[in-house]
This record gives sequence, structure tokens and C-alpha cells, in this order.
Amino acid sequence: MKIRKAGVIILRIVAAIIMLQTLYFKFSGAPESIYIFSTIGMEPWGRYMVGCMELVASVLLLIPKIYWLGGLLGMGLMAGALFFHFAFLGIEVQGDGGLLFAYAVIVFLASLVAVLDRKNDIPILKNLF
Repeated sequence: MKIRKAGVIILRIVAAIIMLQTLYFKFSGAPESIYIFSTIGMEPWGRYMVGCMELVASVLLLIPKIYWLGGLLGMGLMAGALFFHFAFLGIEVQGDGGLLFAYAVIVFLASLVAVLDRKNDIPILKNLF
């Protein structure tokens, strides 16, 4: 039981760190971020909006009683990121070797674990499982 709890905490922290470290690139107008959001037709407003939502998701993932909210938001954001990778960007973006895609997958899965860990606290999921 303690190992599972520690695993969930580690995954929450990993997801939060990945999302937080990408904020610098979104908010500073790094060429990679501008390229990505221009390609999907959401530059600059989408870059700022996604960055703000990732900041909120990261903070929520670190709050013990409500981290499932961060998990839901993280899953939604990463589902969008994965969609855009598959539909417009490709797995590899500007020679990154698929790193951004891998980050999106990791954050999605870590967020899913956070949500499933607290499924009894989520009204709509409580009755499904």
C-alpha cells in the first residue's frame, strides 16, 4: 500500500515538473513554441492559454486533497497535445527526437494514474468503477 501511494506521489510530481519546465518556453516565446502553436493555428493566444492551464494543472497535482482535478486537467491538456502531434506536428518536432511527444505521453499517463487513484472522490467516476 505504501509503495503504491509513493508511486502515485512520484508520478504526480513528475507530471507537474514536466508541465512546469515547459512554461518557460511557452511564456518566453521560444522559437520551438512559436513554431508549434503557429503550425496548429493558435499562436500566440493558444500558447499563453495552454501555458496558464498547465500551470494550474501542475499546482493542482501537488495539492493532496484535490490532485485528481490536476489529473483531469493534465489529461485533457495532454490529449490535446497528442491530437495535435498526430494530426499536424508529427511525433518528432523540429528534430527533437520525439521528446515533446514522449513528455505528453508521460504526463497523460501520470495524470491518468492520479485520477484513477482518487476515482472515489470524483462524482462521475464514483459510480462507474
